[in-house]
Amino acid sequence: MAATITTTIEARKGGTIARITIDNPGKINVIGTPAMEAMATALRDVSANPDLRAVVLAGAGEKAFIGGVDIAEMANLDPISARALIQTLHLVCVAIRACPVPVIARMQGYTLGGGLEIAASCDMRIAAEGARFGMPETRIGIPSVIEAALLPQLIGWGPTRRILFTGEIFGTKEAERWGLVEEVVPQAELDAAINRLLDDVLACGPRAIRLQKRLMQQWESLPPGGAVQAGVECFVESWRSPEPARMMADFLASKRK
Repeated sequence: MAATITTTIEARKGGTIARITIDNPGKINVIGTPAMEAMATALRDVSANPDLRAVVLAGAGEKAFIGGVDIAEMANLDPISARALIQTLHLVCVAIRACPVPVIARMQGYTLGGGLEIAASCDMRIAAEGARFGMPETRIGIPSVIEAALLPQLIGWGPTRRILFTGEIFGTKEAERWGLVEEVVPQAELDAAINRLLDDVLACGPRAIRLQKRLMQQWESLPPGGAVQAGVECFVESWRSPEPARMMADFLASKRK
């Protein structure tokens, strides 16, 4: 059975939330080319919504976030089809990173291989206790590639080398210590933790959040001096909208009460 991708749009106080769910629980939510194409399309579609404030990416059930790319499909690849498959997975990660608002990974059970690359592409990651993570590609004869390149920035070179060179599966203790996930909660509290994070995002200026994400993407590729100058321009750009003056006036008025 192939994975299906569903999108739910939720209107909340402060804006719109999109929830994109990968559903293939019988196979720990592994994904093949059709699902990857559908994910990329879903992400691009919700990104075009001007009222969008955040996206939650989740796996159906409690067994997995995304258990990786379907090995049954990969086993039949040749150099030409291998390029097509890995570029399709990369397009999913690009769509996550290009989304103009925060993308939050809701993680439980297994997050493996391509699933971990998708999670690394997200802006924030919340995990349930007992979640398991890994990049086991070298154990099936291939290297970890594309957005695995984000891991050194997230967790450092030492842990990255360890998990890529050994293919080991690790738990939430290591994931939290290394900085792969921002928070670990009991499974029953996972949705509540996601909702608290969404409330915090929604409390911020919608334009400010979009400017902030764009700036942080620039920081990734700029030297320190260039990153500082990009920040100056971003600050100036924020004042081309009434949002700062309005929100600061509201803040000052609340202090006078």
